[in-house]
Amino acid sequence: METLLSNSLVQATGMDLNRELELILTRRQLFGLASTGIGVAALASLLKPTVFADTQPGRDPKTGGLAGLPHFAPKAKRVIFLHQSGAPSQMDLFDYKPKLQRYHATELPDSVRMGQRITGMTSGQSSFPVVNSLFKFSQHGQSGAWLSELLPHTAKIVDEITIIKSMNTEAINHDPAITFIQTGSQQPGRPSLGSWVSYGLGSENQNLPSFVVLLSLANAINTDQPLFSRLWGTGFLPSSYQGVRFRGSGEPVLYLDNPPGVSKTTRRQMLDAVVRLNRIKSETYGDPEIETRIAQYEMAYRMQTSVPDLMDLSREPAHVFEMYGPDSRTPGTYAANCLLARRLAERNVRFIQLYHRGWDQHNDLPRDIALQCKGTDQASAALILDLKQRGLLDDTLVVWGGEFGRTVYCQGKLTENNYGRDHHPRCFAMWLAGGGIKRGVTLGETDDYSYNVVSDPVHVHDLQATILHCLGIDHKRLTFKFQGRHFRLTDVHGEVVGKILA
Repeated sequence: METLLSNSLVQATGMDLNRELELILTRRQLFGLASTGIGVAALASLLKPTVFADTQPGRDPKTGGLAGLPHFAPKAKRVIFLHQSGAPSQMDLFDYKPKLQRYHATELPDSVRMGQRITGMTSGQSSFPVVNSLFKFSQHGQSGAWLSELLPHTAKIVDEITIIKSMNTEAINHDPAITFIQTGSQQPGRPSLGSWVSYGLGSENQNLPSFVVLLSLANAINTDQPLFSRLWGTGFLPSSYQGVRFRGSGEPVLYLDNPPGVSKTTRRQMLDAVVRLNRIKSETYGDPEIETRIAQYEMAYRMQTSVPDLMDLSREPAHVFEMYGPDSRTPGTYAANCLLARRLAERNVRFIQLYHRGWDQHNDLPRDIALQCKGTDQASAALILDLKQRGLLDDTLVVWGGEFGRTVYCQGKLTENNYGRDHHPRCFAMWLAGGGIKRGVTLGETDDYSYNVVSDPVHVHDLQATILHCLGIDHKRLTFKFQGRHFRLTDVHGEVVGKILA
């Protein structure tokens, strides 16, 4: 069988495997005869850039994660990250600032701005008028947390969540800011948060990826910010830990189904043959990515059964759809993806990343933020309630928020019932719930303009360290050696936010 496959491969590609093996032996002789020292190391790094990557650590045979992890008893087994791409306006949703009524339409004082850099979209403005939110705020729950009228469903679960009003970041534009909150670096090329978790803890479900990505379109009218697949990529980690995107329409995962005319038995025979060929290559080259390829083929084969069952919502009772809202019956919507996130959590998928676009409201903010909240508020709250009633919230960490905040001053023309807001990295709001997080807590304060943090600042690296802590991971000890340096998600920064831990 292998001979037939080898012959057919040679005929199809013109490649002679025996000749290729001879060339490999010749290269080996080159290294054997060459001078020892830094020159050989340099040549090796050019021919195989991952030669200095630590790609063979000890693995847990049960989960595929690192041996010795978690570092301590975890409170959460999995994460659902509801990323609101585009940056929701904190003072229109969570950060109630009654004094803005008095300051409305006045110039933002220099003593508040303190020379902060601003984007090119407002740098040419001659005036920076303060804008009070058009939306009413009121207190909710036993915690008395202030929430906007745009979030009536979140108001019902406010005693289940911790709201952080003092988040801050380093990036001022979308792509570096989203890259930063997802990978710990503004520069592309680093592993994503989900990949780090998958690499460290592995998976408790062998029939689904440990890291799944869901994308939903905007409810707003303005154009969405683009999202790139590198946001759920592995960077220098082995590629088996990258996020697998599940689509809302058509095939849930591209190329998962068998081609027309190919039976399950034929596919199994083909995979077995390919595995044997890959084993030969692996023994010859010693490239760990070949082992990754073998594992991914096997995962894809198992997913042919597990994914259709996962995506089949027909067995969900009517009251569940009613809880998540009318959009939950439409694949690819935020509500449908929140319901799907619960189904993934039930199946012990380790990291579920949901991206919802449409929060970039430089103009027409009152209209678009109302549309966004209408499309997300009910489903976000329903996810918390659904997890709780199924006994999953205690060991599932849910994170909601964007990449930065928005300015208190108006972008463009300020009118009686319309305004826009620019990007603002100095402060923004997020909420967390579930595994390891206190209930009914509000952390952090900003000034009267929601412009600067005045107490309990939480940096993005602090958030990342806290997420890992809830999973039983010491963020300083989850590292990967690449090109001579030990990297980690939080780089050389980050402190666990102890005040929000249960």
